Amino acid sequence: QVQLVESGGGLVQPGGSLRLSCAASGSIFSINAMGWYRQAPGKERELVAGVTSSGITNYADSVKGRFTISRDSAKKTLYLQMNSLKPEDTAVYYCHLFMGLHYWGQGTQVTVSS
Repeated sequence: QVQLVESGGGLVQPGGSLRLSCAASGSIFSINAMGWYRQAPGKERELVAGVTSSGITNYADSVKGRFTISRDSAKKTLYLQMNSLKPEDTAVYYCHLFMGLHYWGQGTQVTVSS
Protein backbone atom coordinates (compact mmCIF):
# COMPACT_ATOMS: atom_id res chain seq x y z
CA GLN A 1 0.00 0.00 0.00
CA VAL A 2 1.35 3.39 -1.03
CA GLN A 3 0.00 6.73 0.09
CA LEU A 4 0.76 10.09 -1.47
CA VAL A 5 -0.29 13.24 0.35
CA GLU A 6 0.02 16.62 -1.34
CA SER A 7 0.14 19.96 0.41
CA GLY A 8 1.01 23.55 -0.36
CA GLY A 9 -1.77 24.56 -2.69
CA GLY A 10 -3.80 27.72 -2.29
CA LEU A 11 -4.75 31.06 -3.74
CA VAL A 12 -2.00 33.26 -5.13
CA GLN A 13 -1.89 36.39 -7.24
CA PRO A 14 -0.44 36.33 -10.76
CA GLY A 15 3.33 36.52 -10.59
CA GLY A 16 3.40 34.87 -7.19
CA SER A 17 4.95 31.62 -6.05
CA LEU A 18 3.87 28.42 -4.36
CA ARG A 19 5.69 25.29 -3.31
CA LEU A 20 3.86 21.99 -3.47
CA SER A 21 4.96 18.99 -1.45
CA CYS A 22 4.10 15.33 -1.82
CA ALA A 23 4.88 13.00 1.05
CA ALA A 24 5.06 9.34 0.13
CA SER A 25 4.58 6.55 2.63
CA GLY A 26 3.90 2.85 2.72
CA SER A 27 5.58 0.02 0.87
CA ILE A 28 7.96 2.04 -1.26
CA PHE A 29 10.84 0.13 -2.77
CA SER A 30 12.17 0.83 -6.21
CA ILE A 31 10.63 4.02 -7.53
CA ASN A 32 10.80 4.32 -11.29
CA ALA A 33 9.57 7.87 -11.55
CA MET A 34 7.60 10.56 -9.78
CA GLY A 35 5.90 13.61 -11.11
CA TRP A 36 3.28 16.29 -10.89
CA TYR A 37 0.18 16.40 -13.06
CA ARG A 38 -2.59 18.95 -13.15
CA GLN A 39 -6.16 19.07 -14.28
CA ALA A 40 -8.08 22.25 -14.96
CA PRO A 41 -11.89 22.30 -15.18
CA GLY A 42 -13.06 20.85 -18.46
CA LYS A 43 -9.57 19.75 -19.46
CA GLU A 44 -7.67 16.49 -19.40
CA ARG A 45 -5.04 15.75 -16.81
CA GLU A 46 -1.61 16.74 -18.09
CA LEU A 47 1.97 16.18 -17.02
CA VAL A 48 3.54 19.26 -15.49
CA ALA A 49 6.94 17.91 -14.44
CA GLY A 50 8.55 14.56 -13.82
CA VAL A 51 11.73 13.11 -12.40
CA THR A 52 13.12 9.63 -12.98
CA SER A 53 14.91 7.43 -10.47
CA SER A 54 18.21 8.61 -11.96
CA GLY A 55 17.28 12.24 -11.50
CA ILE A 56 16.41 13.15 -15.06
CA THR A 57 13.73 15.81 -15.14
CA ASN A 58 11.27 16.87 -17.78
CA TYR A 59 8.77 19.70 -17.93
CA ALA A 60 5.74 20.72 -19.92
CA ASP A 61 6.64 23.52 -22.31
CA SER A 62 4.14 25.79 -20.58
CA VAL A 63 6.03 25.68 -17.28
CA LYS A 64 9.66 25.52 -18.39
CA GLY A 65 11.73 28.19 -16.71
CA ARG A 66 9.04 28.82 -14.08
CA PHE A 67 8.57 25.49 -12.27
CA THR A 68 11.20 23.28 -10.69
CA ILE A 69 10.68 19.70 -9.58
CA SER A 70 12.88 18.21 -6.90
CA ARG A 71 12.86 15.36 -4.44
CA ASP A 72 14.26 14.43 -1.09
CA SER A 73 14.79 10.68 -1.26
CA ALA A 74 15.54 10.38 2.45
CA LYS A 75 12.24 12.05 3.33
CA LYS A 76 10.40 10.36 0.44
CA THR A 77 9.08 13.75 -0.50
CA LEU A 78 8.57 15.33 -3.89
CA TYR A 79 8.41 19.07 -4.41
CA LEU A 80 7.25 21.46 -7.09
CA GLN A 81 8.45 25.04 -6.82
CA MET A 82 6.17 27.22 -8.90
CA ASN A 83 7.25 30.77 -9.70
CA SER A 84 5.80 33.49 -11.91
CA LEU A 85 2.40 31.86 -11.66
CA LYS A 86 -0.21 32.67 -14.28
CA PRO A 87 -4.01 32.37 -14.20
CA GLU A 88 -3.72 29.49 -16.67
CA ASP A 89 -1.80 27.53 -14.03
CA THR A 90 -5.01 27.25 -12.05
CA ALA A 91 -5.81 23.57 -11.61
CA VAL A 92 -5.86 20.68 -9.21
CA TYR A 93 -2.30 19.38 -8.93
CA TYR A 94 -1.73 15.68 -8.40
CA CYS A 95 1.34 13.84 -7.26
CA HIS A 96 2.13 10.68 -9.19
CA LEU A 97 4.44 7.78 -8.47
CA PHE A 98 5.22 4.91 -10.80
CA MET A 99 6.59 1.77 -9.20
CA GLY A 100 5.36 -0.92 -11.52
CA LEU A 101 1.91 0.43 -10.78
CA HIS A 102 0.61 3.96 -10.90
CA TYR A 103 -0.17 5.72 -7.63
CA TRP A 104 -1.90 9.09 -7.24
CA GLY A 105 -2.40 11.58 -4.48
CA GLN A 106 -5.74 13.17 -3.73
CA GLY A 107 -4.78 16.47 -5.33
CA THR A 108 -4.30 20.00 -4.11
CA GLN A 109 -6.01 23.06 -5.56
CA VAL A 110 -3.90 25.87 -6.97
CA THR A 111 -5.75 29.05 -7.90
CA VAL A 112 -3.97 31.96 -9.53
CA SER A 113 -6.15 35.04 -9.50
CA SER A 114 -6.08 38.70 -8.61
